[in-house]
Amino acid sequence: MPKKNIAVVTGASSGLGKEFVKLLVKDNDVEEIWAIARNNNKLEQLSKKYGSKIKIFSIDLSNTKSIIDFSKILEANISNILYLINNAGFAKFCSYDDLSIEESINMIDLNCSGLVAMGLVCIPYMKPGSHIINIASQASFQPLPYQNIYSSTKSFIRNYSRALNVELRDKGISVTAVCPGWIDTALYDRAIIGAKKATNNFKGMVTPDKVAKKAVKDANKNKDMSIYSLYVKYCHIMAKFLPQKLMMKIWLKQQGM
Repeated sequence: MPKKNIAVVTGASSGLGKEFVKLLVKDNDVEEIWAIARNNNKLEQLSKKYGSKIKIFSIDLSNTKSIIDFSKILEANISNILYLINNAGFAKFCSYDDLSIEESINMIDLNCSGLVAMGLVCIPYMKPGSHIINIASQASFQPLPYQNIYSSTKSFIRNYSRALNVELRDKGISVTAVCPGWIDTALYDRAIIGAKKATNNFKGMVTPDKVAKKAVKDANKNKDMSIYSLYVKYCHIMAKFLPQKLMMKIWLKQQGM
């Protein structure tokens, strides 16, 4: 029996993840899209909207055991993974002491550990020409006070992805770190908690469809980074040349702190 060509998308039920699903539904090379998120109701709505090509999995990716269980499903349904899109993650805009230990560690577990684990379970089912797309952020370019954990996790994702891209070159698998600026998604509903000191200036916000389209395009060109918009590209260049202490001062001034 021939193997199916599939795409695995995490955080697929809304925002940027949903935009990736919309793009991949139109890709004739992708026979199934395995959509992963925690909210089963939203996943069911996604399946109804985009049809039989969508296969849904309600999984908490901050839980390593859940990912190991998912790996068993992959093993039982051996397929070729053409795309792994690691989009699941969350942010909190606040001071370090506005978060509990559990919230802080959960952010690291989901943003970093979950992403790494999903790669490890999916890579064995990828072939030359397959792509891993990991969602980092403009926040990965520098340390960001008052969203220090989030920006640090995104720095990890960017560095990890670019290094992994080199390691997987011999297998013909590309890894792209997507580094968008502010995207108009529901991430802010969870991120903004009313903290006294917090991110509040979301300059250069764009819609998620544009970021997803650019990310897939860059992945298919085997680029190790994807940066959408001139503003974010400018920020990337500035972060390369200016001292991090100065970049943090500029950031705090932008946020009125």
